[in-house]
Amino acid sequence: MDTAGYVTLGRQSGLMREMQVVANNIANLSTTGFRREDVVFAEHVARLDHEPSVSMAHGNGRIVDLSQAGLTPTGGAFDLGIQGEGFFLVETPQGNRLTRAGSFTPSAEGELVTPDGFRLLDAGGTPVFVPPDAGQVGVSSDGTVSSGGAPIARIGLWRPVDPLALRHQSGTLFDGGQLEPAESGIIKQGFLEDSNVQPVVEIARMIEVQRAYEMGQKFMDAEDSRMRGVIQTLGR
Repeated sequence: MDTAGYVTLGRQSGLMREMQVVANNIANLSTTGFRREDVVFAEHVARLDHEPSVSMAHGNGRIVDLSQAGLTPTGGAFDLGIQGEGFFLVETPQGNRLTRAGSFTPSAEGELVTPDGFRLLDAGGTPVFVPPDAGQVGVSSDGTVSSGGAPIARIGLWRPVDPLALRHQSGTLFDGGQLEPAESGIIKQGFLEDSNVQPVVEIARMIEVQRAYEMGQKFMDAEDSRMRGVIQTLGR
């Protein structure tokens, strides 16, 4: 394959990854706490001896969109939405993970868990425990969990020290690397945060990526026809 083919193939691979990311965003349009992703393209310039330099594009990087989504009221005592920065910290078999999906329920042991059974952690990194006989539970904007006016726990909000280190793991879970407390985030009891995917924007992106991919495919087909013609001419 000649240089033009390698350049175009690298671009096509990146566009295919971007299409997969856009499709995943659209599929999670209604997923509570979902954060859309973008593909980051990097340019690599190769300098060849006695030849012009060659620019190669790779779409291997991803970045998470941290923009605020809307909050939907549910009235649930353990439905918690975040307004502003920060994530809930939950304990998984693979390690602690960040999430904006704040739908929790008390387990049989009294610990608040996600629908997948992952335990919610407090500001000190230990599971949040709500006694079974606690009665009506309130959660204040700073994460303080109280029953009958007495505090029983404090839910922590966390953020990655380096926002670019945030990596999507699965569903609405993220690995944030090194973490620090998020002081400015506000917890709202009885609310769940929506997905921050904007369907019109994502559909427009999908059409744009599809057209760019088709253009690249046409170029590769034309280049293949040209090379075949050259080979046939030299073979006569």
